[in-house]
Amino acid sequence: MYPIDLSGKNGVILGVANDRSIAWAIAQVLAQAGARLAFTYQNDRLKDRVERLADTLDGSISLPCDASDDQQIIDLFQRIGDSFGDLSFLVHSIAFANREDLAGRFSDTGRDGFRLALEISAFSLIPLVKHAGPLMANGGSVIAMTFQASQKVYPGYNVMGTAKAALEHEVRQLAAEWGPDNVRVNAISAGPLDTLAARGIHGFLDMKRIHAEKAPLQRNITADEVARTALYLCSDLSSGVTGSVIPVDAGYHIMAV
Repeated sequence: MYPIDLSGKNGVILGVANDRSIAWAIAQVLAQAGARLAFTYQNDRLKDRVERLADTLDGSISLPCDASDDQQIIDLFQRIGDSFGDLSFLVHSIAFANREDLAGRFSDTGRDGFRLALEISAFSLIPLVKHAGPLMANGGSVIAMTFQASQKVYPGYNVMGTAKAALEHEVRQLAAEWGPDNVRVNAISAGPLDTLAARGIHGFLDMKRIHAEKAPLQRNITADEVARTALYLCSDLSSGVTGSVIPVDAGYHIMAV
């Protein structure tokens, strides 16, 4: 048990794909702190996998939501409101790009592939906050997951870096808009982790090795370190923090060479 009490707090987690997902690591830590969680799954193919994980946490529920479908987003928060009454936090950990748009030349990115990556990985945060915000009547916290490729060039990340740059600007824009309602919006910029999404990044193993060599802490990070940062952002300890991108990367982001 972590020394932060989230008892009586309700949250929604988007982006659990399996037990190695960053979103699942975050969910476990939040549940250990006493929060009740709602999980989403995109389609029937992922439903059983998400439900099996959710069932291991007391009081959790699983609901369908394809973040590219506005009506499903509306339905999601209607059902969360009916089940929980209110929300304290939302974790946005969803991203997608066509595999062919991650490797090769960035100049070859097609219009449809660009639109898809930006819609799922960045735009989706906007309607999710729009419909979650009214359930955060007592204030709340929104967390998005980003990566340093939003600012730097990472071979093999291509259009996803563009999407993460858009996502980070949305974090600032939404933080300004929802601040008067005491809804805080932040992002965590995690170092490379072994996830299902990471398998689609060309040269990921080299990325991890270089990260460990160059980072001041001389190692890679763990999913639990990201999860504990999310716990901080979901708690009152971070009550004065909004519109920020918090690096959890063993210090890699400060190094020039």
